[in-house]
Amino acid sequence: MDDDGSGSAQPGGGSARITLLTRVGCHLCDTARDAVARVAEQERVGWREADVDADPRLADEYGDRVPVILVDGREHGYWRVEEERLRRALAGRRWSLRSGGGR
Repeated sequence: MDDDGSGSAQPGGGSARITLLTRVGCHLCDTARDAVARVAEQERVGWREADVDADPRLADEYGDRVPVILVDGREHGYWRVEEERLRRALAGRRWSLRSGGGR
């Protein structure tokens, strides 16, 4: 796993489209990691993990909300991974809360 924030992609091919911001000892992060890995594998996209405590900038911005999910560098959500919503974001319907099409 890449938890140093260096940007290498996880399995799934291509560059990392999903970034999961975590910290050591975070049980929600463990659950989020499993969900992100599952979605990334199913959608065939790369992902990476970064430890917010390893980067003061990340800690300042996201430290009280981990885990945080970024898609293509933009904040997608935090605390829990909504797998269907994450799939829609990867398909280009980033902010849709509806389960159907539409942006």
